[in-house]
Amino acid sequence: MECSGLSDIKLINNAVDALGLKATQTMSILSKLRIESAGITAASIFYFVAGIAFIVLLFLSGFPPHFAVMGILSLIATYGLLRKRFWTIGVVAILFLTATTFSLYMLYYVFLDNLIISIGAACYLVLTWMFTVYVLAKRKTLES
Repeated sequence: MECSGLSDIKLINNAVDALGLKATQTMSILSKLRIESAGITAASIFYFVAGIAFIVLLFLSGFPPHFAVMGILSLIATYGLLRKRFWTIGVVAILFLTATTFSLYMLYYVFLDNLIISIGAACYLVLTWMFTVYVLAKRKTLES
């Protein structure tokens, strides 16, 4: 068996050839995650970030139970939105009531004392209202 030299070596020109992918086989991130609605995705991202933030604040502020409840409910809402579960509407409604109560309480008692907490509570309140209205408007996609 004789080696004919460099003529037998085949070079890979680009990363697409190296991975064996063709243009028809590439998929977008949204289709890989089976995400059909950008609004539902934005709502689930909001609830996920809020849930993680409340869990972190739970450990940083002496374990107040309302942070634990809101953090866990936010993470449950994230799961329900991504998996399109019918019970998500109830979780979002409960979260809306608790988040509104918490945010208004924070704004009333801490408004001028701590501006950063006041701005955070106001942003959380507005985003909670916005995403609750959106999820309730799109409840038909969650019920099916």
